[in-house]
Amino acid sequence: MPTIFTSDAAVERIARGLLDRSLPKIEWTHAAHFAAVLWLLRDCAESDVIARLPGWIRAYNEASGVANTDSSGYHETITLASIRAASTVLAAHSNVTPLHQIVNVLMATELGRSAWLLRHWSRERLFSSEARRHWLDPDLEPLPF
Repeated sequence: MPTIFTSDAAVERIARGLLDRSLPKIEWTHAAHFAAVLWLLRDCAESDVIARLPGWIRAYNEASGVANTDSSGYHETITLASIRAASTVLAAHSNVTPLHQIVNVLMATELGRSAWLLRHWSRERLFSSEARRHWLDPDLEPLPF
């Protein structure tokens, strides 16, 4: 299994950098998205993360020069699917399991590849402006969680 994060402090740095909009844009990777979500889910209810994360991502995007439009920036369907996936992975681990280990486990699965969503959504549906603005159910295969 590849090691992405070597400490919980590294995961926290990513999450706090998202929240205060100080994370360098180059570090806002697929792994960083999941690290931030897992860090938030460790202390917040999934419903709270679902309610607040879109605003945090939009604000971060704007601060890092990424416009939130129908073709770039925040993506509702991807964000909500990723929260659900991260929540499922987190629930499968003990509360005392170091968070960086959970991120690394997640990244070693199919979820670690950004194309995991294309198993559930057609490219056309997932990358539509409607999916970017609102949750769209998968059209190929239901999510397993």
